[in-house]
Amino acid sequence: MGIALQLLFTGLGIGSIYALVALGFVLIYRATNVVNFAQGDFAMLGAFSMVVLCIDLGLPYWLGILITLVAMLLFGALFNLAVYYPLRNRGFQPVIISTIGASILLGNSVLAAYGPRPQTLPSFFSSQGFSVGPIFFDSQYLLILGVTTVMVTLQYLFFERTLLGKKMQATSQDKEMASLLGIPVATMIMLTFIYSSALGGLAGILVAPILFVSVGMSSSIALKAFAASIIGGFGNATGAIVGGLALGVVETFGAAYISVPYKDAFAFIVLVVFLLFRPQGLFGEKVAEKA
Repeated sequence: MGIALQLLFTGLGIGSIYALVALGFVLIYRATNVVNFAQGDFAMLGAFSMVVLCIDLGLPYWLGILITLVAMLLFGALFNLAVYYPLRNRGFQPVIISTIGASILLGNSVLAAYGPRPQTLPSFFSSQGFSVGPIFFDSQYLLILGVTTVMVTLQYLFFERTLLGKKMQATSQDKEMASLLGIPVATMIMLTFIYSSALGGLAGILVAPILFVSVGMSSSIALKAFAASIIGGFGNATGAIVGGLALGVVETFGAAYISVPYKDAFAFIVLVVFLLFRPQGLFGEKVAEKA
């Protein structure tokens, strides 16, 4: 039981990262009806930014985190203007291809600047953590769980209790009707990209001390976050959170009890099962179309 609880704690920590990135997928999809395949690169950029600022330049962690988050906010606006906005009226396929191209560009740019060698970022805390009975609570994992809980709570309050949040929801549900009601649709989409970029950057900041910081981390995180959003019900924010947490737990238990080398495969096995037996996901609804 002690081992199982320890694995559950670790799985929830990893799953929180997937949940944050999956939220970015869902928010942009709901606002633009396209999938941003560069969402994982946002996390990679956030992680590399911390390495540059705190390791290479020697800045304190709090300042590195602040600069990284501000930079990711600006990057989200630039990404919207460069990747989405010029193609917004040409259907979803050109935009999807554009996000894939942006992902390739970002990955190769970081690879050219830093090389293929993985980087490391020490933990934010001097103390590794503490034990309660048989469970060791790692400080970094506690931080990840705490920040994810705060972000999910703030997002709920923002979308449900503020006028700006309701405008963004209206835009995601029906852009044409929102425009007729006087809502600046382009601005709402811009804010969605900015927020999604910040979410991805925050995920990268949190996971950097746990994983090796490398170009390959973007595809690993993005694929699992994408799978989590499908498992939860694509387009559903609650489903993205639950799917991310569940995927982290399944991956951790699978690695511990079945096979470590095949750890990454368990997420996609669960995805295939859902696509076969519940393609609408945990919180999705069945949609039927008449021929």
